[in-house]
Amino acid sequence: MQSAEIQAVKQRFGIIGTSDLLNRAIDIAVQVAPTDLSVLITGESGVGKENFPQIIHYYSHRKHGPYIAVNCGAIPEGTIDSELFGHEKGSFTGATADRKGYFEVADGGTIFLDEVGELPLSTQVRLLRVLETGEFIKVGSSKTQKTNVRVVAATNLNMIQATREGRFREDLFYRLNTVPISVPPLRERKEDIVLLFRKFASDFAEKYRMPTVKLTDDAKMMLTNYYWNGNVRQLKNITEQISVIEQQREINSTILRSYLPKDELERLPAIFGSVGEHNNKSFSSEREILYQVLFDMKKDMNDLKKLVNEIMSGQAPVDHAKDVHFSNSYLQHNDNFFTPATKKADFVNDKTIRDNSSSYASSVDDLDDFQDAEEYHEVESTQQPLSLEDMEKQMIKKTLEKHRGKRKAAAEELKISERTLYRKIKEYGIE
Repeated sequence: MQSAEIQAVKQRFGIIGTSDLLNRAIDIAVQVAPTDLSVLITGESGVGKENFPQIIHYYSHRKHGPYIAVNCGAIPEGTIDSELFGHEKGSFTGATADRKGYFEVADGGTIFLDEVGELPLSTQVRLLRVLETGEFIKVGSSKTQKTNVRVVAATNLNMIQATREGRFREDLFYRLNTVPISVPPLRERKEDIVLLFRKFASDFAEKYRMPTVKLTDDAKMMLTNYYWNGNVRQLKNITEQISVIEQQREINSTILRSYLPKDELERLPAIFGSVGEHNNKSFSSEREILYQVLFDMKKDMNDLKKLVNEIMSGQAPVDHAKDVHFSNSYLQHNDNFFTPATKKADFVNDKTIRDNSSSYASSVDDLDDFQDAEEYHEVESTQQPLSLEDMEKQMIKKTLEKHRGKRKAAAEELKISERTLYRKIKEYGIE
């Protein structure tokens, strides 16, 4: 699909952004629209999944038929069958008349089932029958009825996990997932964040009849690097808060920080500082950032040299290598030793660091001991690498052991929130 056509779709449906991932999702929606295939739209809460079923309906041969959007999570379990498939008079208490369900009303059109993962299992069986045969039975009736409906569903759940846990029928999942469309989270559309803020700020300025708020360069950088757990919805809400509350119409990073939830601030890069006792820490120049990187690299090399010396001298068991963590991503693990991730590679040594940083080391006292450089030879790798997940799991376990299971203290040392630590503990099955 040509970029001009995608841009036309965005203008028609009010979609802001230039991200390739977003364009890909729009392209799939337009391409699948002329068919009658079921579509499952996945993505985190607040990414704008509700736009895509409208795109699919508009570009389909059903565009002149009904379009009904149903929030499955908002309908009580006891009445959802009646809402979707209708009921006969007297079929239950309060059923004083016959009622048509959404599948009957949407005949010849499109029905959008939002939060489809929240459907009860009994309703999932009924929905599966509609998808397979186009037939349904009203609550309290024995008569089979036909419907010709295009089903588009959306969810923010991990559907594979939900099927494994028995919360969602596997056969229904594959029926709905004939064509999957994944809507990217805002943090994967960094180039769109400032554009969205500008659009929302302009809309709210017009709505509340006040000057438009603008961001300074440092605020733009903070906005772009923020995690945005609530995605576009969260960005819109924060933009509205700033537009209404702030008297100053030029927003810098200090002002912006006060509107960002603190439990997500630790996801910002170090240049913006971290939460808690490090809130006031910031780097004043690129030189300080380089120093920090050099210190981290030197610490890793010192730990590695110590481990090598202990193993070579027989003072430490070989298995002890498994418990050592390095920030350098090139290290890899096997049963005997840590080796570089490539077939053959030279270890970075202190002399290399000193040569590459001579213009900086003179002003940092902690770099004086760079003079104790040692040479390391090539080590050949033959084993499988230690995955990032395994390294993260081991680091969390060691930190929890260090603090005797106290999650708050462990979270502070790991520079993550307690909520994030709790999620990681459940994810990795850490006792």
